[in-house]
Amino acid sequence: MASSPKVGDPAPDFTLEGTDGSFTLSAHRGTRVVLAFYPGDDTTVCTKQFCSYRDRAEDLAALDAVVVGISGKGVESKEAFRDHHGLTVPLLADADGEVARLYGVNARLLGTKRATFVIDEQGTVAWSKVNPLAISFVTVDELRDVLAKLPAPAA
Repeated sequence: MASSPKVGDPAPDFTLEGTDGSFTLSAHRGTRVVLAFYPGDDTTVCTKQFCSYRDRAEDLAALDAVVVGISGKGVESKEAFRDHHGLTVPLLADADGEVARLYGVNARLLGTKRATFVIDEQGTVAWSKVNPLAISFVTVDELRDVLAKLPAPAA
């Protein structure tokens, strides 16, 4: 398994299909992006995570960052997960696990690990947290605190 990019490293670029269409990381330069890797659609902790983001959609929108979820399986699974729970965060299908491998969060037997990466406006990893047990997740409040501590965007 590849190691995760470290703070200060260029974020590996990728394009994935998802619930809101195609998403290319580099197309979001000039904006902070939060990549929320998660193990699986409709699993207990993942459902709790994305429902908490749905329930705090206004607070999430106030973060001034694009937030996307990434895990295995196809777009159909993502759409079913979104529709079943009324989720508001775009979900990206990393069906072959390639993006999880690029970010060092693909576990051979378990699939995608729960991990969060904040990518700054220049496309650099500004913060990351990998949760090897996948039993907890980065909350909206934690994201707010992390983003508030980062250097202000260049004018």
